[in-house]
Amino acid sequence: MLIADDHRMVAEAIARILKGEYEVVEIVTTGQQLIRTASAGPTDIILSDISMPDMSGVEALKALRAAGVGAPVIFLTMHAEPGVVDAALKAGANGYVLKSSAADELLRAMAEVRRGGLFVSPSLLGHVLGRTEVPRLTARQQEVLDLLATGLRSKEIAYRLDLSVRTVEAHRQILMQILSVRNSIELVRKAEELGLVGRTA
Repeated sequence: MLIADDHRMVAEAIARILKGEYEVVEIVTTGQQLIRTASAGPTDIILSDISMPDMSGVEALKALRAAGVGAPVIFLTMHAEPGVVDAALKAGANGYVLKSSAADELLRAMAEVRRGGLFVSPSLLGHVLGRTEVPRLTARQQEVLDLLATGLRSKEIAYRLDLSVRTVEAHRQILMQILSVRNSIELVRKAEELGLVGRTA
């Protein structure tokens, strides 16, 4: 893992937080160093600040993507402005976490991005969801989701909808794939964040 932050002490503190979960290969303090280091060899994940002395993290990310570097990038920054968040995501960022967040939020972001997902600090979701297309579900998927949100188990949902338990479980798995979550609790939480609960197809 590569960490880019113009304050080395901050970068080292982040490395200590991640120690045991991730191996920090190198710490850099400028955008140019980030580009050179990330381009020199394979990196499993990049954690970068937005503000750096020579160029912004977003500009560095654009250069990396243009050079064909596909390593996932998470921005860890103080910037909560919608325009900055938009620019980062449009440039190809896989995650956006505020430095004011708790350490476990950064760890959740790292895990989600490594699975191929996108993570944005919850406090910024209102803005991000405002411009993100909400997935459209089939009528049956919506029925299953609505009942899951009430706390019903698969067997109870099957009885309500006159389906087999296996069919309900299949719908639940598909819904989890659509919303990129790992379990029913995350499914319901993300569906609520997206405003999907109670919608019709």
